[in-house]
Amino acid sequence: MKKNIAVLPGDGVGPEIINESIRILKKIAEKFHHQFIFTEGLIGSIAIDKTGSPYPKETHRLCLNSGAILFGAIGHPKYDNDPKAKIRPEQGLLEMRRSLDLYANLRPINIFSSLINKSPIKKEVIKNVNFIVVRELTGGIYFGKKGRSKDRKSAFDICKYSKKEIVRVAKIAFNLALKRNKRITVVDKANVLETSRLWRETVQQLAVQYPTVKINFMFIDNASMQIIKNPKQFDIILTENMFGDILTDEASVIAGSIGMLPSASIGNTVSLYEPIHGSYPKAAGCNTANPIGTILSAAMMLDYSFGLKKESKTVINAVEKTLEQGFGTKDIVDKNSLSTSELGNAIISFI
Repeated sequence: MKKNIAVLPGDGVGPEIINESIRILKKIAEKFHHQFIFTEGLIGSIAIDKTGSPYPKETHRLCLNSGAILFGAIGHPKYDNDPKAKIRPEQGLLEMRRSLDLYANLRPINIFSSLINKSPIKKEVIKNVNFIVVRELTGGIYFGKKGRSKDRKSAFDICKYSKKEIVRVAKIAFNLALKRNKRITVVDKANVLETSRLWRETVQQLAVQYPTVKINFMFIDNASMQIIKNPKQFDIILTENMFGDILTDEASVIAGSIGMLPSASIGNTVSLYEPIHGSYPKAAGCNTANPIGTILSAAMMLDYSFGLKKESKTVINAVEKTLEQGFGTKDIVDKNSLSTSELGNAIISFI
């Protein structure tokens, strides 16, 4: 199989973790006789510095002409500390999601048994936890109209959703549920927000087409508690953009480190794969960042975009065996931790 992959390292630790994923994919290509062609593009702070745009047109064309996108992270302190900056790295990510119509974000939440003691949550609570958050990715408050008053003493952010936006991401969740345990928890704030009431109404109407799938509705404040208190109750969580962003960061403590979690952003034309963590600029260039979230994102790419299930499972198994041997970066291993590249070497050896 021959596939073109757009590679967008981005900022901070992005280039380091992306490099390990590419090495993993090259090993998979060698082992299973595939050809992966990697073409790099600019996004985020580095793109602003070089082109003036956080998501250049050249990067957009590259993404459209690729079979999948492997993405690192974006963000830089010089923009975080300047609230008046008109062009920001995060705008590149939002524009990419909008222009490529990456409307559904899938974030699996589970824990490798060898890391169960690294989580701050009791092991009897998180043992065998395995759920997926399906997050709507191109609507809601992140993409709504926003602004400031003339005197800059007040501001607004509009949260807006249409039935069409809700239906298409809900179908992803329902079809996924049919392959799993046929349970969906819809997380919202329907007692306060009109958009949440539209979500409930729309999902209830769609559920008629999926009679074997059980639907449960839960307020966001309760869900944030239940994810820590009793995460085993969840199989698929379906939610809107901002709630999904916050809940999955919270759920990362189950896995022991935010550096462990992958994600897939599904679109009709092309899909994107990235770890859920940020750019972590303090660690940039230090060769200490955990590449596993990115490597597992590459495994999702092999499965979801290319249909290479055996190859995907090979990567996951190699990660699991590496962790079982006690190897890991400093965020998951207390003694004799490995560098980013050394951990990549270990995983490659098991492949």
